[in-house]
Amino acid sequence: MGAQWKQALREVNAQKKGKITGKLVREIMVAAKLGGPDPALNARLYAALEGARKASVTRDTIDRAIKKGSGQLDEKVTYESVTFEGFAPHRVPVVVECLTDNRNRTAPEIRVLFKDGQLGQPGSMAFLFDHLGVVEASHSDKTRDAESDAIEAGADNVTPLTGEDVPEDHQGSTFTCATTVLDAVSKALVKAGWKTIASEMRYLVKTPIELPEAQRKEVVDFLNALDDNDDVHRVYAGLK
Repeated sequence: MGAQWKQALREVNAQKKGKITGKLVREIMVAAKLGGPDPALNARLYAALEGARKASVTRDTIDRAIKKGSGQLDEKVTYESVTFEGFAPHRVPVVVECLTDNRNRTAPEIRVLFKDGQLGQPGSMAFLFDHLGVVEASHSDKTRDAESDAIEAGADNVTPLTGEDVPEDHQGSTFTCATTVLDAVSKALVKAGWKTIASEMRYLVKTPIELPEAQRKEVVDFLNALDDNDDVHRVYAGLK
């Protein structure tokens, strides 16, 4: 039989990398369209570029995405945001954000993916989530008073942030705010010396659901299937 399974695995990995790259490129284009091509003045674009570099997206691809998104090329950015809401298996609430150039293609695909759950009407899950602006950032001064910076920037709350995106010699924090002031908060934090890891609007569940391991796996598999769709940009689930 040889090593055909290895070739199949390489093809699967290549497809997954292609999907990830496509989603990162779309985020760069949308960020550049909404906030301009300068990452120093556009926190969402800065965070998108950091994510693309970590995923080894080529420089040419990144540059072209910025130019296309900011209108420097003849090609137009036609992506629109479409949100779907419903339940994953075991009644776990889910919000799915899509960036699509064809709503008529995306909607049927999402309906099919919800066959193991329940697709609801727009707004049906909104009361279970808070829709907030979120800035994840790190600071080189580990003694920096994040709460004072949050107040000065106009954020409503700040919590510690850990993980591989926060360098060992930095402190990390997550700042939350109203969606309407996200851009202003992001810029104020950068001015205060914070390095942006993410700057985006998110759906944060109010009461996460805890499940036994077997049921949790069913939900995770369902969420992964959603996330694998080319048009799905972000998936939010009320899972603890």
